[in-house]
Amino acid sequence: MQKTYFYRGLFYLMGLLILALGITLNTKTGLGVSPIISVSFSISTIWHFNFGNTTLVLYALFVVVEMILHTIRSLHARQSEGLPLEHANQMNLKLVLFMDILQFPLSLIFTRFLNIFSGMIPDLWTTYPDSFAGSFPGRILFLTGVGAAMSLNMRIIPNPGDGIVQAISDFNHKSVGFTKNCFDLFNICLTISVGLIFAHHLVGIGIGTVLAVIGVGRAIAAFNHFFKQPMAVLSGMNES
Repeated sequence: MQKTYFYRGLFYLMGLLILALGITLNTKTGLGVSPIISVSFSISTIWHFNFGNTTLVLYALFVVVEMILHTIRSLHARQSEGLPLEHANQMNLKLVLFMDILQFPLSLIFTRFLNIFSGMIPDLWTTYPDSFAGSFPGRILFLTGVGAAMSLNMRIIPNPGDGIVQAISDFNHKSVGFTKNCFDLFNICLTISVGLIFAHHLVGIGIGTVLAVIGVGRAIAAFNHFFKQPMAVLSGMNES
């Protein structure tokens, strides 16, 4: 039992680290960043704020919205058909809100890693313009959903960017995939508006943003196809 808990925690932490690294690399490619992170990236770029701190504020807002949705849903005794957020369907409201609150310290730690990686990794398209890392194919490889898959599969505390999608999906009785697409589109529109209004050009939106919308879900599916079952066995998740 202790061994499965060890592996579960290990896979979860590894997933968060890989996710933080992937998000950072995403911002360094010059191709445009993923939709959810594009809002904080554009704001931090235009007003020269710290990227990690801006993302922390965004994540905190996500968690507050999650708590409101869970509270409303509990008061109206709504039930989700697709079980997109398992703890919201199976636990009482106090426990659900407690799990939401735990996303605050998670966000603080996660965004500190964003700052660490951002300080360590240079802008790839300007630093290595003639190398594989700076090439178009090399930069595309950085758009990965491996970190998200590893952390989500362990079902501990969701990253707020994933948690809010699950909460909205649970609240509206829509599939997670459909909700994710709508939420991505909302963030893209918001980022475009911020860039055009305050910088008079697009900031953080590019081909990489489109590829993230299309490809991250496929990357998660591919990773899970090969590794989800072995990880579930090691972590004891196949027994839950």
